[in-house]
Amino acid sequence: MSSGPVLLDAKGLNCPMPLLKAKQALNAMASQEQLRVLATDPGSVRDFEVFSIQSGHKLLESYLDGDTYTYLLEKK
Repeated sequence: MSSGPVLLDAKGLNCPMPLLKAKQALNAMASQEQLRVLATDPGSVRDFEVFSIQSGHKLLESYLDGDTYTYLLEKK
């Protein structure tokens, strides 16, 4: 297992690009690996919540820091 989460910087991208890039990254990862996504699109909050429910990947963290939304996903 890796030492920490894989980092995906999707800042500046509009929906649905942060989510699409996260899906691509998760597809390349092993089960239980974590992906940290940085985004600036407010619409990404709902996208990641719905995605985690539908995909079965765990959304471990979701918060706003300044103007950056941070998500921590764990691959199922």
